[in-house]
Amino acid sequence: EPTVRTELMEQIPPIAIFLQESRPNFPTAFFEYLMPIVVRYLTDINNQVRKAGQEALLILLEQDLVAQCDIENKVCPILLDLSAPDSDDEYKVEAVNMICKMASMLSRTTVEHMLLPRFCELCSDGKLFQVRKICAANFGDICNAVGQEATERLLIPKFFELCSDSVWGMRKACAECFMAVSYTTSPEVRRSKLSPLFISLISDTCRWVRQAAFQSLGPFISTFANPSSAGLYIREDGTLSIRPSTQDVNSNSCQPSSSVTLVPSSANA
Repeated sequence: EPTVRTELMEQIPPIAIFLQESRPNFPTAFFEYLMPIVVRYLTDINNQVRKAGQEALLILLEQDLVAQCDIENKVCPILLDLSAPDSDDEYKVEAVNMICKMASMLSRTTVEHMLLPRFCELCSDGKLFQVRKICAANFGDICNAVGQEATERLLIPKFFELCSDSVWGMRKACAECFMAVSYTTSPEVRRSKLSPLFISLISDTCRWVRQAAFQSLGPFISTFANPSSAGLYIREDGTLSIRPSTQDVNSNSCQPSSSVTLVPSSANA
């Protein structure tokens, strides 16, 4: 029964945490028994079971309970199979969504060598606009996961494609994550390539795209600022914050310091 498998998946994370805390007593129980179940349910025929398996896997990754070898040898190959060009549409949409969500939890090497090539392919998927939409919505997170060199070499050309996509929702998603993409690039790329691209979005024929671009204008401009003088910095979670200068803090020593957080990822926006 699918409901039984779904309930089982929901119990996997707390069991795994218990086993981790009791590791001397159960050193290999998770890897021998639980991880194979999670991997198998990622391809279950029932979508509710698959969804429960995906949520369980994300929790396990957040808790750092999955070994690097299992990620590279068991999880990533399945996601690559499910997101292949000839894969079922529903499976492909789920797989690209998982790739985007996992990127921030994996090592940069794993993401760049195993998942980034497929992500770039999916950005140009001409069959399913839902796949391109997920890629566009999470583009900033992928850039942050792989760093400047891979972003400028592989991702920026794909970002240009998505910014000129025929579906306006794609262009709107790009406008919403523009600051996160810009922050990952060098000042020269930011000035010579991304600035003209942003102007095209702010002049888009669709008013929803223009509105999203105007809302991202301030955050995008902030990426040109010198952090030491402007007080702008990026937190570990990828959000842009403003830190009061030393002079301001001294002059308002009785006032609590405040920070303004601008959220780059479209999921949080």
